[in-house]
Amino acid sequence: MKKILLYLPLFFMLSCGHGPAQLDENKKLNTLATEYVRLGLNIGQYDTDFVDAYYGPDSLKPKLPPAKEFPKDSLLANTNILMNELKIISTNAQVDSNKMRADWMINQLVAFGRRIRIYSGEERPFDEESKELFGVSAPVYDEDHFKAQIALLDSILPGKGRVSERFQKLANRFIIPKDKLDAVIKAAIAEARKRTMAHYSLPAGEAFSLEYVTDKPWSGYNWYKGNYKSTVQINTDLKIFIDRAIDVGSHESYPGHHVYNMLLEKHLYRDKGWVEISLYPLFSPQSLIAEGSANYGIEVAFPGEDKAKFAKNVLLPLAGLDTAGIDLYFKALAIRGQLNYARNEAARGLVNNTMSKDKAANYLTKYCLMNDETAAKSISFIKKNRSYVINYNYGQDLVKDYIERNGGTAKNPAKQWELFGKLLSNEVGPDQLLQK
Repeated sequence: MKKILLYLPLFFMLSCGHGPAQLDENKKLNTLATEYVRLGLNIGQYDTDFVDAYYGPDSLKPKLPPAKEFPKDSLLANTNILMNELKIISTNAQVDSNKMRADWMINQLVAFGRRIRIYSGEERPFDEESKELFGVSAPVYDEDHFKAQIALLDSILPGKGRVSERFQKLANRFIIPKDKLDAVIKAAIAEARKRTMAHYSLPAGEAFSLEYVTDKPWSGYNWYKGNYKSTVQINTDLKIFIDRAIDVGSHESYPGHHVYNMLLEKHLYRDKGWVEISLYPLFSPQSLIAEGSANYGIEVAFPGEDKAKFAKNVLLPLAGLDTAGIDLYFKALAIRGQLNYARNEAARGLVNNTMSKDKAANYLTKYCLMNDETAAKSISFIKKNRSYVINYNYGQDLVKDYIERNGGTAKNPAKQWELFGKLLSNEVGPDQLLQK
């Protein structure tokens, strides 16, 4: 299949005037983008979870060590000043790309302000927090919604008793043995890379290293290092099921986080000199796009029955596991996917103090079909990252809806890959995804 070039703008053609006014506008915006990066790195001196990745110049890093006390007021003041200056550019921009960049940074700075307040102990309700941090509030579902999906599972799972226990009994057949884990994970990533490379030309020299870690609140993580390199870490605290090898591999590498970060670095930072993209603030609208696209990318790379077939034909034999029951397992997984918003409800309850830790754990085991250890790990993640959980499910749904709304359906995979690649290569915010 012809490879897609990812240099075209995503949502509109950009005007390209080069008169004195436009050059002044470009210069001013680049100066503000530099200040945006400096501010984010300064916040990261105190809030060590704030900066997820940075591959810009060392000259923008703080010159002085952090103060003994967190400078909340001065950081908020600097955030507001920068936002106001960017709003002037957005309002008066003569170049479309400058307005796009200014608006993107404004939305990111709204998140800066909320995260500064959270770090200072000033919290807000779950939906208000997620709106400020990630640009959206996820839909609310009551228990009846989840009960309907549980009833579907009840109708297909063998045996009697609690649906969660019957699902776990089925899932436990497909736990990857520890001594086979590395081979299985690498095989899944290699397949995901091959499928991605069939559509995209990735930067020369791109690579990642794979590490296995413990004592983390997440199942997998991509640490982007810049220069088209990543470190992908897989948490082995929990049992890893055969489907997770594909999910984690694709999500963290191809066409997920590794590809997303590389394309932004290549097309925006290296080719255009947009320094703001060299800073990835974790608690920002960028994470809605990052996590949503990484989850949707699994579906793009392994459409329809491909995921189940690859697991059955390649991964299970590699893991030394029997393939009996695998078709039913993936059918059950598809239904369980409709239950993933239950995690949001547990998080909403924990953040809003309307749900105890025990009740949240029960919610996760009953409706997300987690085992006890996974539920405990999930609560640990929520306690640390709060409303971040919406990026995985609502972010995925927003990305999927945008791609399909514009013609990138399973029936037109070439268009799907094309739109997905453009999404990964541009400064895209929630507002664009929500536009009808």
